[in-house]
Amino acid sequence: MEKHMDESEKDQRELIHILHEVQKEFGYVSAQAISQISKQLKISESEIFGVLTFYKAFTLEPRGKHSVTVCMGTACHVRGGVQIVDELERKLNIKVSQTTPDGKFSLETVNCLGCCAIGPVVVVDEKYYSHVTVKKVDNILKEYKE
Repeated sequence: MEKHMDESEKDQRELIHILHEVQKEFGYVSAQAISQISKQLKISESEIFGVLTFYKAFTLEPRGKHSVTVCMGTACHVRGGVQIVDELERKLNIKVSQTTPDGKFSLETVNCLGCCAIGPVVVVDEKYYSHVTVKKVDNILKEYKE
């Protein structure tokens, strides 16, 4: 964590960059990291917490090894996005914003991925799956279960 602080020269304008680097290294931004960043940048923990909760890209809890994201934009929604989320929740036995007990999967939704023409879209880690149906969910998850 110290290396991120040294590289940024402890400049408050680098807060988001620092938070991204911490999350990239540890998988989430811990309370300890918030405290340390607060001291180094001389800003309150509540300001940092405000940034972390404003941007959906950040998480305060460890995420699963595989991040499953379902687009819920208008095009994906009307083409079955809700049913895909329901199926993923059922198959993973978790709700949106949760991580499986074994730490393998986290499930999220986003308002739009900008892939309207190929929706509904599911992204696992950084791999995009287009024209997803409830029937395709098993095969998508199977790729990551081993």
